[in-house]
Amino acid sequence: MFSKCHFYILKIKRNILALIFLGFGASLLLFSSNNLPAIKKGLSLWANSVVPSLFPFFVATELLMNTNFVNILGRFLNKIMKPLFNIRGEGSFGFIMGLISGYPVGAKIACDFRENNVCSKEECERLLSFTNNSGPLFILGTVGISMFGNSTIGILLLITHILACITVGFIFRFWKYDYTSSDYVSTKNSDLKKNKNVTFSNLGEVLGKSITNSISTVLIIGGFVVIFSSIISILKASGILANLTLVLTPIFNFLHIDSSFIYGILTGFLEITNGISSITSINIKEISINIILTAFLLGFGGLSVLLQVLSITSKTDLSIKPYIYGKLLHGLLAAFYTFIAIYVFPFFNFNL
Repeated sequence: MFSKCHFYILKIKRNILALIFLGFGASLLLFSSNNLPAIKKGLSLWANSVVPSLFPFFVATELLMNTNFVNILGRFLNKIMKPLFNIRGEGSFGFIMGLISGYPVGAKIACDFRENNVCSKEECERLLSFTNNSGPLFILGTVGISMFGNSTIGILLLITHILACITVGFIFRFWKYDYTSSDYVSTKNSDLKKNKNVTFSNLGEVLGKSITNSISTVLIIGGFVVIFSSIISILKASGILANLTLVLTPIFNFLHIDSSFIYGILTGFLEITNGISSITSINIKEISINIILTAFLLGFGGLSVLLQVLSITSKTDLSIKPYIYGKLLHGLLAAFYTFIAIYVFPFFNFNL
């Protein structure tokens, strides 16, 4: 009897993904009335927010990768990047673009660097841990002004987000520290050199290829946005989120945190925009809790962004581990820095 049960458990483990996908397909049919509006909302979010904000950055990074800009920037910033992050100067391109553009531009650049032999595997993994960030347009505009209705909160979240990013990068300078010298890649021999003789004669070809690659990446992101909008809708309609909220309520009560935040945190772990929107809409006197939890979600990014990054890294030999550890640490540090700023600087304290 025991061996029979053990056999069934093994069979379930072996087919767990098939069962999950089957359950997802069945749920799409069962909760179709809830899913259709959620999918439309996800498509609208992608078309109106993601494409306008990310597509131009993807094209810009693709074009810049076909010039000498990365090498010039590398020579200029090598004295900063090497001692601070243990990454050669060319990595500054990923760091800067990751800060000014948003998810998942930093991860894409790190993978492009690996594919083009610009940096060693270890350096690209270090880049992966801290260069994939929420963009300033999203933090200042969407979160600060649209959701909180306060630009100062957006500025606070952006400052703590960048500080946490730099701290994570400094901590991860020790990631596989002993491998750097043995796996050194000279940029003179990098495959990126093959694409650098861009002239007016081949500009059309390069631009066309850049747009094609960018469209492919944006479509993948759109797919993830729609799928996770649908998953959140299913979890709501099936009552799973409500039951999880009930289970976690005693823990939140013990920590003296309003249980109304549970739903937003659970949603944010899945998809960042929906989670933050839920947290910012909760009206309590101590708004600092809303801000601190938002800072964590901005740093962490959510499962949707993680899978977007995984879809990009799967084409390379880069490990996803530094990204996962880095984003968890980024979220915790951003929340901690936000907490310190709120209680040290009076003009960042919005509690009633």
